[in-house]
Amino acid sequence: MIGAKLGVLGLGSRSTLYYLSELNRLYHQEKGDYSTCPLVLLNTDFNAINSLLPNRSKALDAILQTYVYEIEAFHIQQLLIPNITLHETTDRLLITKNVLHPVHLSLKKIKEKHWNKVVLFGSLFSMNATYLKDQFKANGIEVLLPSQDDMQCIDLVRQDIYSGTETTELIKKYHSIINFYTAQYPVILSCTELSVLKPKGNKNLLDMADVQIEEAIKQVLLF
Repeated sequence: MIGAKLGVLGLGSRSTLYYLSELNRLYHQEKGDYSTCPLVLLNTDFNAINSLLPNRSKALDAILQTYVYEIEAFHIQQLLIPNITLHETTDRLLITKNVLHPVHLSLKKIKEKHWNKVVLFGSLFSMNATYLKDQFKANGIEVLLPSQDDMQCIDLVRQDIYSGTETTELIKKYHSIINFYTAQYPVILSCTELSVLKPKGNKNLLDMADVQIEEAIKQVLLF
């Protein structure tokens, strides 16, 4: 696409749709009329990628590197990857374009808000893994985790949103868990499926996906 400086990798269909919808909404908010966000979307074989997640592997590196080369050929300047977990892999890849990195961008936001203690919501794997927690700790931010029961529920929400099988009752419970923890500390959402049906208007909730999207729009509007 001529003039499109933003590249988006198409991954999980529901989370990718969330990113595209928000990109278009925010771009239209700025430009008006019938504006939609100019971008290049490269759909991947997410089944092949997802079957290798969440663990690191040379096979995962190789698959993702191939898609990176392919989307870079469109002469994009910014790369948006709608999957938080995959950034542990992209950190190891050869990427010549600017990756709109959810962790780095979120750390900047957290520092701007002067938060020094946060609760991490994500997949069961990411809440227990060290990738996110180590980077937060290195930046002087203490990471707390939900209770074991709540972590199990959050992961169930993630799975059901991914498969499109969530119920109204489950989402109500998900919102109540968010409200419980945000009443005490800021909560960081680090899973794109959790972004899709999160409650709106909670100022103590920071969504890594939204941070990526907002930065993408900022960069697109520079051109």
